[in-house]
Amino acid sequence: MSGTRVRQAGARIDTTRQIRFCFDGRNYTGHPGDTLASALLAQGVRCVARSFKYGRPRGIVGAGAEEPNALVQLGVGALTTPNLKATQVELYEGLSARPTSGWPSLECDVKSLLGLGARFMPAGFYGKTFKWPRRLWPLYEALIRKCAGFGAAPDMPDPECYDHLHHHVDVLVVGAGACGLLAALQAGRAGLKTLLLDEQSEPGGWLLSDPAARIDGRDGDAYIRSVQAALSGMPHVDVLTRSTAFGMHAQNLVHAVELVQDHIAPAGRLVHLPRQRLHKIRARQVVLATGAIERPLVFGNNDLPGVMTVSAAQTFLQRYGVRVGQRVLICGTSDLIHDGAEALAQAGARVTVADVRHGACARNGSYQVLAGHGIAEACGGREVTGARLVALHATRDEVAGPATHVACDVVLSSGGLSPTVHLFCHDGSHPAWDETAAAFVLPRAGRQGVACVGAVTGAFDLPAALAQTTEAMQGVLAAFGRSAPLQTPDCPTRQQLAMRPMFRMPDGRPEGAGAVAFVDYQNDVSAADIEIAVRENYHAIEHVKRYTALGFGTDQGKLSNVNGIAITARALKRSMGEVGTTTYRPAYTPVSLGALAGTMVQDCFDPSRYTALHAAHVARGAALEPVGQWLRPWYFPRAGEGLRAAVGRECLAARNGVALMDASTLGKIQIDGPDAREFLNRVYANAWTQLAVGKCRYGLMLDENGMVMDDGVTACITPNQFYMTTTTGGAARVLNWLERWHQSEWPELRVWLTSVTDHWSTIALVGPKARAVLARLCPDIDLSAENFRFMDWRAGTVHGLPARVFRVSFSGELAYELNVESGYGHALWEAVIAAGADFDITPYGTETMHVLRAEKGFIIVGQDTDGSVSPLDLGMGWAVGMKKAFSFLGKRSLARSDTARADRKQLVGLLPEDPSVVLSEGAQIMESAHVGAHNPMLGHVTSSYHSAFLGRSIALAVVAGGSQRVHQTLYAHAQGRATAARVAGSVFVDAQGERQNA
Repeated sequence: MSGTRVRQAGARIDTTRQIRFCFDGRNYTGHPGDTLASALLAQGVRCVARSFKYGRPRGIVGAGAEEPNALVQLGVGALTTPNLKATQVELYEGLSARPTSGWPSLECDVKSLLGLGARFMPAGFYGKTFKWPRRLWPLYEALIRKCAGFGAAPDMPDPECYDHLHHHVDVLVVGAGACGLLAALQAGRAGLKTLLLDEQSEPGGWLLSDPAARIDGRDGDAYIRSVQAALSGMPHVDVLTRSTAFGMHAQNLVHAVELVQDHIAPAGRLVHLPRQRLHKIRARQVVLATGAIERPLVFGNNDLPGVMTVSAAQTFLQRYGVRVGQRVLICGTSDLIHDGAEALAQAGARVTVADVRHGACARNGSYQVLAGHGIAEACGGREVTGARLVALHATRDEVAGPATHVACDVVLSSGGLSPTVHLFCHDGSHPAWDETAAAFVLPRAGRQGVACVGAVTGAFDLPAALAQTTEAMQGVLAAFGRSAPLQTPDCPTRQQLAMRPMFRMPDGRPEGAGAVAFVDYQNDVSAADIEIAVRENYHAIEHVKRYTALGFGTDQGKLSNVNGIAITARALKRSMGEVGTTTYRPAYTPVSLGALAGTMVQDCFDPSRYTALHAAHVARGAALEPVGQWLRPWYFPRAGEGLRAAVGRECLAARNGVALMDASTLGKIQIDGPDAREFLNRVYANAWTQLAVGKCRYGLMLDENGMVMDDGVTACITPNQFYMTTTTGGAARVLNWLERWHQSEWPELRVWLTSVTDHWSTIALVGPKARAVLARLCPDIDLSAENFRFMDWRAGTVHGLPARVFRVSFSGELAYELNVESGYGHALWEAVIAAGADFDITPYGTETMHVLRAEKGFIIVGQDTDGSVSPLDLGMGWAVGMKKAFSFLGKRSLARSDTARADRKQLVGLLPEDPSVVLSEGAQIMESAHVGAHNPMLGHVTSSYHSAFLGRSIALAVVAGGSQRVHQTLYAHAQGRATAARVAGSVFVDAQGERQNA
């Protein structure tokens, strides 16, 4: 294929300026207005890719979103973007692109060696071949993964910004071709708020590629300019170019992505504008003017570089001034091929047309026509050098005469038009097969709220398409109460010979015996593969698709699906309508993750939360970790300390002296109302009726299945007010859970729920000397063990600040939780540290908290539970009140026989035989050190730490029948090692609770 620049009236490029760009390591030049594809074709670049399976050389086939081959990696470093279609990449100065296929290079692809054995690698080859020997699967997997995929994701953060924009409009018109422009103009003139979208850089659609089009006495370019001028004068009409509608959802919600600055070199992009913008459009009426895509014919060697669709060649010529070849062979089924032949001949190409229709003839003497002929195969090695034509039977898809060889450097084919029905079908709808149009089309009447206009309905002729658009828009306006009659633009009708539907061109040989005829270019799916799928008893088109990978690529089968359906129908001896289409799903074209995320990235997506004490922790050099969005101190290292040393020091301080921790992140919910007690009785497993003011109680919250979903301490503040605490990560989930049950199931209860997590700063003061430290700050609360007992709370002042002091403990030590208004938290923290200086008070973080609670056998929901653990499994039957008058959430499930099984996984303690070995969390528990079918998994380690206080390692685990295995030796398997551990009770320190009750 020898592409050439020619002067073409109406071309959209600026030939007075040149743009330098790089492709596959080589430098080229193009012009403003070029796409990467048009510039490469103009430079004579033939091979732009290698095929997925066989590594065959591939060239440009289409001119837009339908392109299956020319996938490129654009840019470098953080700005690189994989798998963009060269046909949609607008050229800019300094653009750098490389193919996404071909290793070690595009010219010499190792994978091409597989093509030599293509006959042994048909559809289904992978599943049948790589099953044995089983031990080699890791090798197979590595090789398959190496061969799979196109392009490379960037390995650096994206420096670009993206955003979202919401629209509410009366009418959304998708597609700015002739019919879309007319629909937008008619809606705008009716005074309706209208939005017009088109994926190309300017409106016009096929009018930009059809010099013969005439509307109201003007050529296509003049018509486009006149409509644009009219729309620009309507303030209630907006036009978005470079904007692709890629999904249509319920209630006419359409998602579209606008490439705001992709056509500009990165260095020249405006910082106040996003690179791309996601539009979320809610329209009262959607008008689909999405047009149609020309599908190629299926014939032997139809994947050679130099084989294209007729419409692509015509677009490159009319829009970009690129003649794709000098000696052109065109084969097709309708008059579309003669439009292309005339244009190419006028541009200086020698054109031969093989028209499958026996009555076809040339429109003039500028090109030659071979009526009743089809192409059996393209000829050539790395590119097209000729083609073998065959005479066709007049009515049957059979060879009826000898073959003829035609020398050429380009083969263009046209099998008809396939309407772009994708958006209409995103709700699960399917298009209907139209025999006359030889296409799957949308209903001319559309559906409620959605109008279909133009080629998408099978109205391929321009006069018919404009008339149908006016008819459909009359209905759209009627839905808004606008009844004024609309005028259809005048458009001359041209006499045309009826098309002859054909898909797989006959070559006189059984399928698979001749040259390979590809249906899906990107995935190397051939016509023979589809017939194999049918022979393998895959008769549903969805199954054929999955067996062969038909339409799986980035183009989603825009060129291949209808041909694949036709070959399936032929093999099954069914009609196209009976076979039907595959399911259309969003997105219509690939969409960047950046556009989908918009501004919802980093802190805007998952914001980091900080307690009022955060500055104090940073000042003391705390190592931080995220916990349920909160950034919490992990541990407080001193000079030269690592994690283990720092945590050991902090644990000993809490056990032997005094320590403090920021517990502000606990979820806090205030529950008010006369029915608050009854509400608590229903959402917690234990009883709350008798809880007195000034008292606290630990509670387990269960889901409907009777499994633990959260836990915490709740205090009675007044007879009608309670203060509930939840796990840090579970606060939002618990509040939603409570609101759901209150609003949906128990609206009669007079209860109000308020999140107060951010209102209170909480400091846990822990250790045998905690009372002595608190006494220095709290003069108005009697802290004696007799008058301030474990699970009591008191209101008073701490460091002169109004405070609630709770005597609760998550460490098993004498402990107080000091709660003050959040703004005073930092001041109180510093005051407590100053008061405890004589006692060597030690701040500690979440890792020490975990060790202390594990030593005491306290659970962490989500770590020691996983949604399948009941209170009975945890040995916490004491926290379940089965005699409550009203059934609490999960009660009925606890009565199931399965929940009461003795061999359920139960929480136990583990003591490794080697006290220096810390078991891996998640390690699988087995009865033997050996792995095998006779050594089943009994459970897993949930928590595991080194205890400085005990001088050894400890662990918690859930083990099948664990309560009956105490003193038994089991084995924890992880990282290929088995570690012996003795089963023990889950409480390692102060089983009698003397320390926390001191």
